[in-house]
Amino acid sequence: MTLPSDAGGRLLPVARAAIETRLAGTTTSQIPVGDLAAREPRPSWLLAPGASFVSVREQGALRGCIGTLTAHRALVEDVAHNAIAAAVHDPRFPPLSEAELAEVLLEVSVLSGRVPLPHASEESVLSALVPGRDGVVLESGPQIRATFLPQVWEELSDPAEFLTHLKLKAGLSADWWDDDVRIETYTVESWAEPGY
Repeated sequence: MTLPSDAGGRLLPVARAAIETRLAGTTTSQIPVGDLAAREPRPSWLLAPGASFVSVREQGALRGCIGTLTAHRALVEDVAHNAIAAAVHDPRFPPLSEAELAEVLLEVSVLSGRVPLPHASEESVLSALVPGRDGVVLESGPQIRATFLPQVWEELSDPAEFLTHLKLKAGLSADWWDDDVRIETYTVESWAEPGY
């Protein structure tokens, strides 16, 4: 999907409006997500299938991050639903309160398609990863899957450290490796509210 230069100016308000509406007491199924991008005419890229992540930060610390890896609904709907999920359904954090909303800042990331990363060993994965660019999905069997957005490279700049933390996120040990593990990469376009 090709996004226009003003995409962030459309998607960030969608994310914030969805959270505001949810915290005001409206259930997800009642939120008219199509209306959250109400400027007319509604551009086709907002209605095209898209995969996104929404991150919430409070005083510089992560407060929630939820997203989808596969485009399966309109981008505007995906952003709205993921914003709500990041604010109130991330199991790592308590739900955001209405009082906290003014204190948090949002980032919206729109994902490219995923590309399998062929590998013969963990070392070949580490040598193929591009810090700062690659988002990474790790999958093993039907139950194990974890991802890190490219933004995580800002905190874990070494590929070995990045992959170790991704394994831990997936519930695996730091030294776990299986040559049958599936690794995919993707890129993102992201926009954050000022101060994020």
